[in-house]
Amino acid sequence: MIRTILYEPDSGHVQSGGEDLIPVWLENKSLLLWVDFESHDKTVERTILEGNFNLNKLAIDDAQRDRHPPKLEWFGNYYFLLVKAFNAQTDSIDFGILHISFFVGENFIITRHDGTSPSINKIWELALKKEIDNKKGPCFICYRVIRTIVDRYTPVILNLEKRLEELEDFMLQTPSDKLLSELIHYNSRLKKLRRIFSYQEVIFDQLSKNDSGMLESTRHEFHDIHEQMERLSSLSDLFQGLARDLIDGYISVTSHRLNQIMKVLTIVAVIFLPLTFIAGIYGMNFENMPELHLEHAYYIILGVMFGLAISMILLFRKLKWL
Repeated sequence: MIRTILYEPDSGHVQSGGEDLIPVWLENKSLLLWVDFESHDKTVERTILEGNFNLNKLAIDDAQRDRHPPKLEWFGNYYFLLVKAFNAQTDSIDFGILHISFFVGENFIITRHDGTSPSINKIWELALKKEIDNKKGPCFICYRVIRTIVDRYTPVILNLEKRLEELEDFMLQTPSDKLLSELIHYNSRLKKLRRIFSYQEVIFDQLSKNDSGMLESTRHEFHDIHEQMERLSSLSDLFQGLARDLIDGYISVTSHRLNQIMKVLTIVAVIFLPLTFIAGIYGMNFENMPELHLEHAYYIILGVMFGLAISMILLFRKLKWL
């Protein structure tokens, strides 16, 4: 799908359409054009980008890749920006990633993504309703989209803090394999998020410090995004460390409980070992066993066995094994 918005700075008129608005913009480049490609045929997409906007071929290759790390690259009168956003279905740490590419020039902005982007759709509707300041140019539209992308990161990260606190309580009360599996899952997802945030933290720092005149009106805004990405990167690192600590704590707790169980079983075995030995001796079928003919032999042996058991229990208690 190709959709376009054409904005006239003088009159403030906003027009939306499809590919048909691109030739209008080519005839009058004082207008501002926003082209959005969503899951479009890559060959047709490349033809439009190369033929009408003269974009770098390698940058187009990067934009069309299924997987690529976040990236910022300048090409004289425009820049290429690739960021990772949450897909439309994401509302928790079980996130899905959507790659969004931006080509931003002085009078055009191109966005490209393979899948629905709630962030782009939101800013698109605001642009059509003239609820954002289109006069600030393509860089400001780019900033608003990225701001919306970053705002979707924040609740996912912050909501995880409460869940990790709950898991810490459960770990001490009722540790289970399900709990460990959940912690390992969180550790993995947070590691991936931290990597994404770290990449994008560097990118937005570079963008906010670039001396291009295109960014003059949005430099502070991109600096604010850099600070937010820095905070998110720090939080994801903190929560990943907490998840790792909880995993280690779970292993320690379960190991301690296993040791306690093994200690009890060992003590029981040690107590019954001499008792079993005595029972084994007098359970042998030899005729010449004088003790068998004593009138009170049975009670004597039981007394000895009971005394041994009590003595060993008292010894273990003195040694604080019980």
